[in-house]
Amino acid sequence: MGRKWNNIKEKKASKDANTSRVYSKFALEIYVAAKQGEPDPESNQALKFVLERAKTYNVPRVIIDRAIDKAKGGAEENYDELRYEGFGPSGSMIIVDALTNNVNRTASTVRAAFGKNGGNMGVSGSVAYMFDNTAVFGIEGKTSDEVLELLMEADLDVRDIIEEEDTVIVYAEPDQFHAVQVAFKDAGITEFTVAELTMLAQNDISLDPEAQAQFEKLIDALEDLEDVQRVYHNVDLGE
Repeated sequence: MGRKWNNIKEKKASKDANTSRVYSKFALEIYVAAKQGEPDPESNQALKFVLERAKTYNVPRVIIDRAIDKAKGGAEENYDELRYEGFGPSGSMIIVDALTNNVNRTASTVRAAFGKNGGNMGVSGSVAYMFDNTAVFGIEGKTSDEVLELLMEADLDVRDIIEEEDTVIVYAEPDQFHAVQVAFKDAGITEFTVAELTMLAQNDISLDPEAQAQFEKLIDALEDLEDVQRVYHNVDLGE
């Protein structure tokens, strides 16, 4: 695959370092998913997916329940899902996904974050074609051969299975997310280091130290924005 897993782990670790920000973003995503369908994950696949992701980030149950109760209570906050594409230093490519109740505010703050940190916004489609929507699972305590065998038994042909240190990483088509998850759970695997849909770059690039420092500053600025849920990029951050 294009992106080495250590880059994804580094991003996750960075977000975990600021748990209040992570929790508030998940609370909004859970609320929106619950509002768009039934506030029951068994009948609302979008909500079920968000809750599975929240579990890998150790989001407390009280925050999850509060967001679902808010949706059940008939709150009338409406949010739009937006995607922005842009460029960072040295031709790096960035995708920004946001949830917002004020489109003009979000567009303005995202554009400002790019502009103040060595980047610039692109038009829709200028970057996304270089990324693949991908289901990713991280599993500990299994070998890649064991994971391959259990997926074959479930008649699932995924994109790739690799081992990195003590973690087996499975890359699958986005529409396979639920089937792969069920196969794992049927095999007794219920804990994942990650279980989510992400945008993986088809090819990573490396930056010189100065450009990488500027790039990381840009990513931090984007991820700090209240309306931004996730940020994807094509930079190999190294070890």
